[in-house]
Amino acid sequence: MKYIITLLLCTAAPFLWAQEHLSGRVVDEHNQPIWSASVYWENSTIGITTDENGNFKLARNPENTILKISFVGYKDQSINVTKTDDFRIQLIPDTQLAEVVVNTKQRNTQRSIKGTSNTITMNSGELLKAACCNISEAFETNPAIDVNFSDAITGTKQIKMLGLSSPYILIAEENIPSVRGASQAYGLTFTPGTWVESIQVTKGAGSVVNGFESISGQINTELIKPMNDIPLFVNLYGSTEGRFEANIHANKKLTDKWSTSLFLHGNARKTKNDMNHDGFLDNPLGEQINVMNRWQYTNLEKGWISFLTWRYMKDNKQSGEFNYDKNKDRISRITDKFAKNLWGSEVNTEKFDVSSKLGYVFPEMPFQSIGLQMSYNYHKQDSYFGLNQYDIKHNSVYSNLIFSSIINNTLNKFSTGLSFTLDKYDEHLALPVETTYNRIDNSAGAFFEYTYDNTDNFSFVTGFRFDVHNRMGAFFTPRFHLRYNPWDDAVIRVSAGRGKRIANIFAENQNLFASNREFTISADGGNIYGLDPEIAWNYGLSLSQGFNLFDRKADITVDFYRTDFENQIVVDIDQSSHLVNFYNLDGKSYANSLQLDLNYNLAKSFNLRAAYKYYDIQTDFKSGKQERALQAKHRFFANLEYETPLNKHQGNWKFDFTYNWMGKQRLPNTSDNLPQNRLPNYSNPFSTMNAQITKVFNERFEMYIGGENIGNYQQNRVILGANNPFGPDFDSSIVYAPIFGQMYYAGLRFKMN
Repeated sequence: MKYIITLLLCTAAPFLWAQEHLSGRVVDEHNQPIWSASVYWENSTIGITTDENGNFKLARNPENTILKISFVGYKDQSINVTKTDDFRIQLIPDTQLAEVVVNTKQRNTQRSIKGTSNTITMNSGELLKAACCNISEAFETNPAIDVNFSDAITGTKQIKMLGLSSPYILIAEENIPSVRGASQAYGLTFTPGTWVESIQVTKGAGSVVNGFESISGQINTELIKPMNDIPLFVNLYGSTEGRFEANIHANKKLTDKWSTSLFLHGNARKTKNDMNHDGFLDNPLGEQINVMNRWQYTNLEKGWISFLTWRYMKDNKQSGEFNYDKNKDRISRITDKFAKNLWGSEVNTEKFDVSSKLGYVFPEMPFQSIGLQMSYNYHKQDSYFGLNQYDIKHNSVYSNLIFSSIINNTLNKFSTGLSFTLDKYDEHLALPVETTYNRIDNSAGAFFEYTYDNTDNFSFVTGFRFDVHNRMGAFFTPRFHLRYNPWDDAVIRVSAGRGKRIANIFAENQNLFASNREFTISADGGNIYGLDPEIAWNYGLSLSQGFNLFDRKADITVDFYRTDFENQIVVDIDQSSHLVNFYNLDGKSYANSLQLDLNYNLAKSFNLRAAYKYYDIQTDFKSGKQERALQAKHRFFANLEYETPLNKHQGNWKFDFTYNWMGKQRLPNTSDNLPQNRLPNYSNPFSTMNAQITKVFNERFEMYIGGENIGNYQQNRVILGANNPFGPDFDSSIVYAPIFGQMYYAGLRFKMN
């Protein structure tokens, strides 16, 4: 199976037309753009799919004037085209077709049965269903992603896909890798939720166009486009935990081709909370300032589109003991090492990035385009955790040149190009011995990806890339995705692919710094911290079927994915409760993920989304094979949403409720601790409930209130050795359940159209 891609690749001399073209836009019944709708000439092989804005540009067929438009959940349309002017096509919902839409009639979350990869798209409406203050909180209502707290000190949420943590997920912003390197621990908290237009979650091996690092999946965030933005948007938020947030978006359309948007974000938490009375803050104090400016140029007549985005962010966090004062209690490592000060921590981050995208669609050949993506990122973090210190500076440059066209006809498409990445790391650690790790990583690669799509019931994408890396050497990365619709409303997907990455062991495991464990590296002569790169294969199978149940639409999906590691950097916290050891895998490591999804329309505008997940994740440690710690084998998820009809002012009520049940989890070894600081082998199962009510007064103004962890479940003994934070048993990294109790929030949104 590892070499199936090379058997499917083929080359042919392109036979390209130069002729008239037809441009248009496909929208739904609410005049919202429809992404990935099929547009093609009747009885021909000339076709295309709409982009995220619903736009298409299609070569004219001189032998046919009948244009066909189709999208799941809507009636097919046929139009007799007699002119080449741009026009709009509004599709009509098909009340007889079992949709694959898994949310409300606004289709906030959808999994297209026509897409080749197993991708779930969440639009901005889905993000508004919860207190999505940043991207790390955007997946509370989506069962494809698991959300957990990483530790009891920083309050940071981490995500997992297919049972593997975020470093194994390629996280991109508008298809430019974003959360990587120094930003792995906190990067998802640096993008406010209101800036997001949509999120695409792809399970399994992703596209070779985006790089070689993806192993368990890809998450791509699309930001709001200046051309589509409204003149003014204001969002205010406050919670009972003392967190307050403000977002302001201002947009100006300068000409019919130029638009610009300014995004301002600020948040602060000044209230101290200790709900479990262990003497430590449940959530860090802090503040963040985040500014982004976007420019968009669009000239459809000449085929040009470009984006320029720059952003500056400053984020400060303080945590630790309840009465810790950073101005009085911070310990000097040299003079006050053994002073009886209070335990405290600060994480101060400064970030600047700029990115540009330039695309050109050949006016006479709309199926052919060339694009250039470029970005520069500066990330500086200064932090300490008690006596442990960690500072990192990361400068990165990324560029990707992509050329896309067809082979003979639009059924056969390809993309090829070149990419370059440069990363410069400066790391300073004191754990407690002071160490400096400085390195430069660079890679250059070429890729080719072929797509066959008969626009009906079969498609596949196969590709490979060849990269030369100064530390990982020269290597191939193959990927393969296949989709087949055996009958109506059914889809079978198969995928396979290889991923390779460098593990930034300290940046990715900062939660362990808030402990008194000793850090050791069992170096084997590798080029990265004395270790080797991580290599894994991912295989996936997905089955979906839509149907009617009691005259209501429903669909069910079964996903199974397996990840096999050729090499993995094992983070061993079981060897001793006072030690963390990093070493290369010696043996086997795998992750099996099984997920069953059910989406059901209970009544008009009343929808149920439910999922069951089973994980089997095993790794060969030096002490023997063990299942992954802090990972539940069994999880259950359910989401209910209801929306009242619109009134004459275009206002209504929206209700959303989410339930999560988590099975028992294996806890790391704590046998070396004092009896009062030991934990059992497994945690107890628990459940959480979140809810939100939104009142939409009109198209401009709405208010919302909500609650998280309404059942008030809290983990018992969150911090081990809390009464002696400078003692050997102190550990805040063993977190498997909520720390904070009930939390309620309220906010408002104002729009000027």
